[in-house]
Amino acid sequence: MASDGFEIVEREFEEVVGAGSEPRKIADGFEFTEGPAWFEGGLVFSDVPGDTIYRWTEGEGLSVWRRPSHQANGNTVDLEGRLITCEHGSRRVTRTERDGSVTVLAATYGGKRLNSPNDVVVKSDGTIWFTDPPYGIEEHEKEQPANFVFRLDPGAEEPVVVADDFSMPNGLCFSPDEETLYIADSDQEVAQVRRFAGQKYGTLGPGGTWVAVASGTPDGIRTDAAGRVYVSAGNGVQVFHPDGRLLGKIKTPETAANCAFGGPGRRTLFITAVSSVWAVELGVEGR
Repeated sequence: MASDGFEIVEREFEEVVGAGSEPRKIADGFEFTEGPAWFEGGLVFSDVPGDTIYRWTEGEGLSVWRRPSHQANGNTVDLEGRLITCEHGSRRVTRTERDGSVTVLAATYGGKRLNSPNDVVVKSDGTIWFTDPPYGIEEHEKEQPANFVFRLDPGAEEPVVVADDFSMPNGLCFSPDEETLYIADSDQEVAQVRRFAGQKYGTLGPGGTWVAVASGTPDGIRTDAAGRVYVSAGNGVQVFHPDGRLLGKIKTPETAANCAFGGPGRRTLFITAVSSVWAVELGVEGR
């Protein structure tokens, strides 16, 4: 199967992309897109420097969902269908309630302001896991002693640190069985995805390098129902087998910053790529 939109490394990738599918641009003209999430029957995503969260649906197209957004970055949906958002500008993690009001979930650790919450995932036990690199702040504004990965328990006033040895922690996601947590380190000198074995009580086991990303730096991460890992980096999304083998790439003309599954059966992969957003129909179900 030949295609300008895909690079096939192993034959299993043909199962992933299906027959006759090509990435299609669904929106453009942004400053830097991030944080795609399938929410209430449509796609929401952030334009971080544009200080806006947009919403897109197949039938209605593009609209402004929130402006200002406090320079929102990563988004995800919790167990009750509410939007969880990492905000660069306010340096906090928030939840949008059903009535549209916004609840601040995390803004400090150890009584000091967070760096710049970047990406976020919700586990089936209701815990919220997020990364906190310093991308959105100047060095003199930094109050935390490191760039942590955090877990926020339901009802807690502050998160707890689950990893403290990342240079630039970024995208993160759980495997389908939630026994494994993948976290991207976007430092250009490192450019790797690390894999952690989940332990009881929400802690993490040892987490060494799972894959080194050869093209660009890893950013957003997702898994499909079979446990394959989709890593946004360089000129597209790189798809890996759980054993670390590169299966292929879904190519974009701009750097891919993040991705998320949505649409009917969660078989559409949405990709935020700098000034544009792309959709590709896949032959597999995403998470």
